[in-house]
Amino acid sequence: MPVLHLRTMRKADLGWVAQAERQLFSAEAWSPQLLASELDAMHSLDDRIYVVAEVDATMAGYAGVWLGDSADVLTIATLPHFRRKGVGRALLKALLAAAVDRECEAVLLEVRASNDGAIALYKEAGFKAIAKRRAYYTHPREDAIVMRKRLAAGLFSK
Repeated sequence: MPVLHLRTMRKADLGWVAQAERQLFSAEAWSPQLLASELDAMHSLDDRIYVVAEVDATMAGYAGVWLGDSADVLTIATLPHFRRKGVGRALLKALLAAAVDRECEAVLLEVRASNDGAIALYKEAGFKAIAKRRAYYTHPREDAIVMRKRLAAGLFSK
């Protein structure tokens, strides 16, 4: 049985994360400089958390959340061969737990309108669609669905 482990992202992970960004998000990938800046901010500002998921010591995904009065999911990504194996769900649960720990009122995120798998995961976790951002994504051009979860409802509805 594969072992899934979540941990805080480290500087040593940035090369792998930048490569995964290019693979998963191509033209909309975060630059290595932005990734490094975000990781520095996690340590200096203490207003965001980034985690990585490993399956049997192999990098499988990563995620980040900004924590204020409400929380904003900044990124969540699972490599294709680790999808539908609980990695995305575990990452999302870690972000939600961080938001609960910081007493955030709600968690917000944007997701591609065509990303049925992610939308199903977010709905399972109790997120509701609240708005649409037209042409939010540019490569390819696509709307984003804005989703929100009020944290009083618990981490997962099931």
